[in-house]
Amino acid sequence: MDLSCTPEEEEFRARLREWLAKVLPGLPPKPSPDDWPGRRAYDLGWQRMLYDAGYAGLQWPADAGGRGATPTQHLIFLEETENAGAPYVGANFVGLLHAGPTIAAEGNAGQRARWLPPVLRGEEVWCQGFSEPDAGSDLAALRTRARRDGDDYVVNGSKIWTSHAEVADWCELLVRTDAKAPKHRGISWLAMPMDAPGITVRPLRTLAGSTEFAEVFLDDVRVPVANRVGEENDGWRVTMVTLSFERGTAFVGEVVACRRVLGELAREARKNGRWDDAVLRRRLGRLNAEFRALWRLTQWNVSESERSGGVPGVGGSVFKLRYSRARQDLYDAAADVLGPEALDLDSRWTLDRLSSLSYTIAAGTSQIQRNIVAERILGLPKGR
Repeated sequence: MDLSCTPEEEEFRARLREWLAKVLPGLPPKPSPDDWPGRRAYDLGWQRMLYDAGYAGLQWPADAGGRGATPTQHLIFLEETENAGAPYVGANFVGLLHAGPTIAAEGNAGQRARWLPPVLRGEEVWCQGFSEPDAGSDLAALRTRARRDGDDYVVNGSKIWTSHAEVADWCELLVRTDAKAPKHRGISWLAMPMDAPGITVRPLRTLAGSTEFAEVFLDDVRVPVANRVGEENDGWRVTMVTLSFERGTAFVGEVVACRRVLGELAREARKNGRWDDAVLRRRLGRLNAEFRALWRLTQWNVSESERSGGVPGVGGSVFKLRYSRARQDLYDAAADVLGPEALDLDSRWTLDRLSSLSYTIAAGTSQIQRNIVAERILGLPKGR
């Protein structure tokens, strides 16, 4: 892995900085966290600006509508946009970071032409319909069924923790298409239109007070067979592609954000006198080393995905496992630095701390990541 930047990549950085400095001051105010239609419009508007400027889908392959940028250019983009305070992907998270890349890797030409351009242009939002009340960590235990009826699947069941379902146009949906097959072999990956009859969305309020997740109930929902990505009953393999993107590259920008937050904490500690505490200084120093190491792992994972045809490998599980713990440690340290301010329910620090608790669950629990690392990287036998 070559970590140095070429003159062309440094030129790319300079152009990006110039563009960000020009457009960010003109952005409208961010909508209220509870205004999901407003947040959708804001996030899609930013995505359209990226598209018009040639920065949308930077890391996507050119034949999928992206820029086909180098891994280093992708990381430069994430560094510069985060450091400049540019909007996060927000409601575009699922479509841009794992549904879209999955379709780019596994979809046929018609599917790529139909679904990828609207994601890149900021016209459509996707949600994720994977987890169920009885199928979270053991995702292959899902029970939502899809019965073939001519050119459609008729889907019945329910999903939970469905990201951005309230404002989504499409859902990446896992269904069981063969109830008699072993549980990993009877699953299919469908693209479900969220305006189809029979879909009921019930928002879930999190500990932090937000509603970016929902329960989704499916009653005789008809999904065209043409919306299946991959072969029937081959959905588990396609799902592994999706989860590789979700664990391997989807959280990349957040490492940059955590490094920025850590710098804020160090400055605040110097200001309020907490920097005199040697134990706290060592704690912040360890976190600095942790996030620097995670950034190097990120660079390796992104480079590895390019060598493997664009799909991240199991190294994403190593990253996800360590990052989710480090993020929680960061906001624990924030409580020590900030004192009572860290308990203010209206403080962004409090909300971010509450949000950090979910990272050991999101995209596969830490226990699942340990199993993957043990079995697929270390070659240890499966547990019984």
